[in-house]
Formats: sequence, C-alpha cells, structure tokens
Amino acid sequence: MKIVFSKRRKKHLLFSICEFIILLFFFFLSLFLLVFLYFTKDFPKPEKFTERPFIQSTKIYDRTGQILLYDLYGKEKRTVVPLKKIPLYLQQAVITAEDANFYKHHGIDVFATLKALVEDIKQKKPVRGGSTISQQLIRNSFLTHKKTIKRKVRELVLTLELERRYSKNQILEFYLNQIPFGGNNYGVEAASESYFHKPVDEISLAEAAVLASMIKAPSYLSPYGPHKQELLERKNYILERMYQYGYISKEELETAKKEEIKFYPPSVAIKAPHFVMYVINNYLIPKYGEDFLKEHGLKVYTTLDWRLQKAAEETIKKYSKINQEFRAYNAALVAINPENGQILTMVGSKDYFGAPYPKGCKAGVNCLFSPQDNVVIRERQPGSAFKPFAYTTAFLKGYTPKTIVWDVKTNFGVWGSKSYIPKNYDGRFRGPVTFRQALAQSLNIPSIKVLYLAGVQQTIETAKKLGISTLNQSPNYYGLSLVLGGGEVKLLDITSAYGVFATDGLQVAYNPILKIEDEQGNVLEEYRTPTPKRVLPSQIARLINDILSDNQARAPMFGSHSFLYFEDYRVAAKTGTTQNYRDGWTIGYVPNLVTGVWVGNNDNSPMAQKPAVLTAGPIWHEFMKKAFQYYQPKPFQKPQPITANKPILNGILTKPYHCILYYLNKDDPQGPPPTNPADDPQYLLWESALQKYLKK
Repeated sequence: MKIVFSKRRKKHLLFSICEFIILLFFFFLSLFLLVFLYFTKDFPKPEKFTERPFIQSTKIYDRTGQILLYDLYGKEKRTVVPLKKIPLYLQQAVITAEDANFYKHHGIDVFATLKALVEDIKQKKPVRGGSTISQQLIRNSFLTHKKTIKRKVRELVLTLELERRYSKNQILEFYLNQIPFGGNNYGVEAASESYFHKPVDEISLAEAAVLASMIKAPSYLSPYGPHKQELLERKNYILERMYQYGYISKEELETAKKEEIKFYPPSVAIKAPHFVMYVINNYLIPKYGEDFLKEHGLKVYTTLDWRLQKAAEETIKKYSKINQEFRAYNAALVAINPENGQILTMVGSKDYFGAPYPKGCKAGVNCLFSPQDNVVIRERQPGSAFKPFAYTTAFLKGYTPKTIVWDVKTNFGVWGSKSYIPKNYDGRFRGPVTFRQALAQSLNIPSIKVLYLAGVQQTIETAKKLGISTLNQSPNYYGLSLVLGGGEVKLLDITSAYGVFATDGLQVAYNPILKIEDEQGNVLEEYRTPTPKRVLPSQIARLINDILSDNQARAPMFGSHSFLYFEDYRVAAKTGTTQNYRDGWTIGYVPNLVTGVWVGNNDNSPMAQKPAVLTAGPIWHEFMKKAFQYYQPKPFQKPQPITANKPILNGILTKPYHCILYYLNKDDPQGPPPTNPADDPQYLLWESALQKYLKK
C-alpha cells in the first residue's frame, strides 16, 4: 500500500524535524557553555601568567637532616622579559622543539594528539607527548601533571579559552617566561644568566638551541649531570629541524653545530655535588619521576656523613695537586659502612666546579680532567685490586694461605694472538711463595697461577656474587689477565664488594637513602637495614682479611711503614695499578668502614710510572685516618687454623721439586693426586718454567 502525505502534513513533519534539530543543537550548545563556564570561571588575568602557584622544592639533606646538600628546585628564579627582547631564533628553536604548528592551530594540534594517542595505544602506556605550547602553559601554570580525564578536559577547555583571549605572541611570551629549565631556573632569562652568564638577548643560535633542548627534561638533560652528551645531541637535532623549516641557513646550521658551548658552574649552593646528582639521577627520578619531584616538596634524608665528605674533598684536593707531577689529573673516593650498606662519602672528581683540562677538551674524549663526570660509577680497570676475588675462589675450592706456587718466569701459552709471559711489578722472581705472600705483596705471576687454579669463570661468579655488576663477557674474553685487572669494574661496586670481606662474608647492598617525607611530613619510605645475605663462609672472608691486614707479609714489597699501614689499628688494604699506569687504586677497610680511591685521567691517558700505593695510597691513608676519629675501627676476627692433607697445601716443599699441578687436581686440590699431571694444559708450561729456574 502506498502512503501519501498531504502537502500540509509534509510541511508540518519537516517543521518538527527542524525544530528537534534546533533544540538538540541548543541543548549541546548549552551543555558545552556550562562546561566551559565551569572550567573557566576562575580563569586568570594575563598578568597571572608571570606568577606560578607556589610549589615546594625537594630538599636533599645529609644523614643528620641539619645540612642541606641541595634544594632541587628551590625558590623560583625568574626575570620576566618581553618577547621583543627574546631573540627570534630562540623563539623559533622552542617552537621547533615543542610545537612546530604553533602559529597554525587554535591551541590544540589534533594531528599531533592523535599520533600520540596511537603511539600510547601501541605501547599500552603513555609514552609520547602531543601537547602544544598553549597546553603546556596551562598545565605548568594551573594544573597538575597527573594523567586523569578530569585534568585533560580542564586542560583542553582552558587552552581554548587561552587562545581566545590572547594572541599567539602573548602566549609565547607567557610560555618563555614560565617554563622550568632545571635547578631553580624558570624562564629563558634566568636560564640564560645561569648557564651562560649573559642576558637572553645576547645568546647565540647554538645556545638558544641548547635552551630549547632542555625543556623536554630539565633535570635529566642538565649540562651538569651525566647526560650532557644527550643534551648536545638534541641541540644538533633541533638545529637540523630549524634548517628544514627554513628558519636558518645552511651556513648558520653548520656554524652553530660546530660552536663549543661553555656552561658556567651552577650558581646555586650545592654540597657533595657528585653524590647529590647520583641520588637524583640514579634513585629519585627513576623511582618518583621528574614531574613528581618538581611538584611535591619532598624531604630526602641521605646516608651522607658531611664530616667525612668534607674530609674526603679536602684530602683529594690536597693530593691531586701533588699527583699532577705524576701526570695524574683526577681522583675519586667512595666510603661505605659495610654493616648496613650506607654510602657515607662520594667524591666523583677532584673538583665538580673546576674547568675541564686541557682547555677546550670534550668530556669523555680527550679530557684529562672532566669535572662533572662521576668516576665512582664509571667502569675502569682495577689492576691488582681484583686479585682478592681469585684468592677467595681458590680458598673456596680447598686451597689454603700456606699453599705454595712458584714465582718464576712462565709462558702461560697463547692468549689472544701472542704468548702470555707476564712480569712482576719489580721484575724479580722469588721462587716458592705462599698464597699469603703472593696476595699480600701483590705478585703477578703467582696470582695468575692462582686464577688458573681457581678458574676464570668461577672467579667471575665470585666477583658478581660479592657485588660486581660488570664483567659480562665470556671467560675467554678476559683470559688469565683478569686477575691483573683485565676486566672493567666500578669503584662503587668493588668498594662495596670488599665490604663483604669486612663483614665476615655478609652482604648488604649499598644504599644512599635514609628517609623520604612528603610536604606534609608523611614518610614515603624509610630505610630499614635488611637482613644481611651470606655470600661467603665467614672462614673464607676471615682468611682474606687476615692476609690483607698482615703488614709483615706485605712489607717485603711495600715497606713496613707504607701508606697501607696504621700503627694503632690493623687495617686491610689492597692496591691496584693497571697496565701502562692508566689507573691507580687503593681499597681498604675495617669491619665498619670500607673506602675505595681511584687516581688517573678521565680519557684513560697513562700516568707516570708510579705504583698506586704512591698515588692513590696517600689519599686513602689520610682519609681513613680522619674517618677513624668518628668511626672507631672494630677488630677483625681471626680465621680458624687450617691443616690440609697435602704438604704443598701446608707450605711444605718436598724434593724433587715440581709445580703444584704435579701434586693435585686443580679443581679438587684436597682430592686424590692426578694420575697423569700432563693432562692439564698448563702443567708442561709451569713445570718447564720451574725446571729452568732450578737449573739457573
């Protein structure tokens, strides 16, 4: 059946539809206006954009809570400048870095937002930012950084109103005077004065690109921290983008990329700077995030002992001047309480605020001295300071401190591409020596034999068990030179690992934090000493302690009154000098304090041919002497006497003389002797070396 409507009825129906659409339109319009009015009822006046709401800074203290080490953001330092005083290329650099379509959109870049949303969905978490400059201004000025729907809606509404009320140039001026640039620097003028010691209208194109680079992550990309190279790489990236957008010429691009940026030391007060930056970058930012730290007035109580820190800084400064005569231009020190893992002192270089040396060098490439580089957490070769891990492993297998090996010229076979024929530091050969003598005097040839007996892989496992986080290559990569420092370690790691010996084999991971409170005084976290983990039998640790604190045993090499000796206390110590004298180490301890010292050059340049006991030793000795005023040394526990079932393990030689591999199986020293010693690949090499020595 066909339905036919009259003209009058058709007209009435059409009118009803139009009426419904109009009502629907006005409904949504009213709803939008209500939402808009709700979110903009307290929208600020233009001048308010030069005043940010009060944000409490995060304060970092020493262990007493009385010494303020650093005010992470501090009182906001800002000087408002009009847009006409801000160089055009700085404006363009910021737009390039943060919002390329700034002058094209109306506050919200839909394409960039959708692109960020797609990326977030792919990653199943918020990883990409799509915020415009206007959105960032609203968020930084009046909202939090929490990713909630309410906050996002308010941000979008306020952004649209911001764009309606103010011109693009006004918004850009607000933004450039408002945003943080790290530390307590807010706005481009404060940042320029702080980093370059010049007003913003005098900065170069390259310096402008640096400031634009920092906006992304001011603390992480700080020129004073460990990520300076990333900052400079981002600077070049922004310059390339500016060239692509037509803001600068090819010639300007190349000139700016080649310009050497000079950063002046931070003018804000900071104590124990390497330690503070370590706490911020290695603990606080990974755990709480940079935005959280910026918005919440945390109080961070660290483990640092300010008395020891001052003593360490003064001692390093004193001896660094002396060590320049040995072509050693830098030094670092870390001290830990091994009983609870608390880091008491950290000095990452001789002068955090000093100028790099030589002038014009690039950090990490050709700088003998790079001030902000924290050597305490850098990987360096430890030299003979690694030897205790090999002896520890050998003792675990059943060897004893009285075990005899022969200190004779030995060809250990082909390792790498040539025969490995090492020498002792003094070029002498001592014949039969005990493990005690070999470790105490740091004899190379016997120690290589100990490493072989202990096993390279097993020694690496021991080192890792005690706290070494590096050495991730295969055993063949290191070979027998591992015991002479052929693998790189961190000063912080190896100092903490020595602490396991100090505590009779118990391990507590190192830690820089005692307590963290929020702005209301609520405790967010508080350090409780964990139950120590046993990683070594106490007897093994005590054997190492007994040897390293035996001044009589080390005297033939170091002298009876060396820098390792204390008249009133028995202190364990070990030095390390790397090949070509690139690194000098002294690590020593008592049961309640362990200190590691490194001396050398940042670019790995060799020093003069002076052993570590004469370069790092004086720093270590003087610091420990000062530290003992506050940390009275506890005595070591003596190991139990050992009697083994083979003469050579008890320090007894029987004629005719043979190398140790003749008498025992290296992997089971107290088991039955080998039926055919020549089955061991090193036997003929060691035996022939011994027989040649005996003939002479």
